[in-house]
Amino acid sequence: MPELVATVAPAQAGARLDAAIPALAPDVSRSYGRQLIEAGRVLLNGRPARPAQKVRAGDQVVLTIPEPAPVAAQAEPMDLRIVYEDAAVLVIDKPAGLVTHPAPGHPGGTLVNGLLAHTDQLSLHGDIRPGIVHRLDKDTSGLLVVARTDAAHAALVRQHQARTMDKEYLGLALGHPRPETGLIDAPIGRDPRERKRQAVLATGRPARTRYHVEREFAPAPGVESCALLRLQLETGRTHQIRVHMAYIGHPIVGDAVYGARTARTARALGLTRQFLHATRLAFDLPGSGARVSFESPLPADLAAALARLDSARA
Repeated sequence: MPELVATVAPAQAGARLDAAIPALAPDVSRSYGRQLIEAGRVLLNGRPARPAQKVRAGDQVVLTIPEPAPVAAQAEPMDLRIVYEDAAVLVIDKPAGLVTHPAPGHPGGTLVNGLLAHTDQLSLHGDIRPGIVHRLDKDTSGLLVVARTDAAHAALVRQHQARTMDKEYLGLALGHPRPETGLIDAPIGRDPRERKRQAVLATGRPARTRYHVEREFAPAPGVESCALLRLQLETGRTHQIRVHMAYIGHPIVGDAVYGARTARTARALGLTRQFLHATRLAFDLPGSGARVSFESPLPADLAAALARLDSARA
C-alpha cells in the first residue's frame, strides 16, 4: 500500500484534519480522506487521528492509501441523458427516481451502473461510487457532473470546496419566505433521533444555502400558498436544501421526509415526488480551465404542477 507523507503548512493551521487533507494530498478528496481517517489509515504525528482533530503548522500527516480495488458495481445498460462529454468529464441530466450510486440494499439500477455500461473510464472513488463527484437525491432531478479521471475528480472537488462550482436549483416551497432573498447558514448533521434523516445541529458540518423567490402563488382550493424559489448551494451536505427549507418553516412541496405537511398540496398539484430540480450547473473544465455552463428545463411533472397552480389562481 502506498504511503504519502506531508507536513502541515501555516496556511492549514487550525483546520480540521479531514479539511486539510486535500491541500496535503491534492488527489485525495475530503470525503475520501475522512474514510481513510475512520479506517485508521491516517496518522497525525505518528498516532491515529479523528476527522475533526485540528492540525498545527509543522504536524506530520501520513496517509496509507489502499491499492485500487476492483469496481464492485456492475454495468447495466440504460438510456442516459448525456448533456456533455469529453475525455475528463460527463454531465448527466438525471431523471427523478434514479439513485445516483449503489448502497447497501440497493446494489443495482443506479446511475453508476448505467455509467459503467457507457464507459470503462471513470475516476476511482470507492468500489461503488466510481466517477461520482456530487450526487442528487433519488427524487431530485437535474444536472450533475461525473469525473472520468482521478485528476478530473480532484480538480472538480477543489472547485466544489472553493465554491467556484455553481449549482442552482428550482424548488417549490410551502408559504412565502421572507425576506424574498436570503441566506440560510445552519450546520447539518445526522439526526440523532432518526438516523436516516439529517437535521440542523449545533454539532453539524457548516451548510449554506442561498434562495431567491421567483414567483409567489396565493392559496386556492386544496392548495396552500407556495413560492417558486431559485436556490444555490454553497456547500454540499446530504439533503441540504430540503433540510434548510424545512428548518425555516418553508418545506419543499412533496417532500415526504422533511415536508409531511405539504402532502395535501402535493396531491392537489399531481406531484408524486419533491418539487426540486437541479436546473443549472457551471464549472471550469479540468485541464483547459474553460468555464462551461449547462441548463436543464423543468421536467414535465414539475412543469405540470406549476401549470395547475396558475390555473388554480385563474
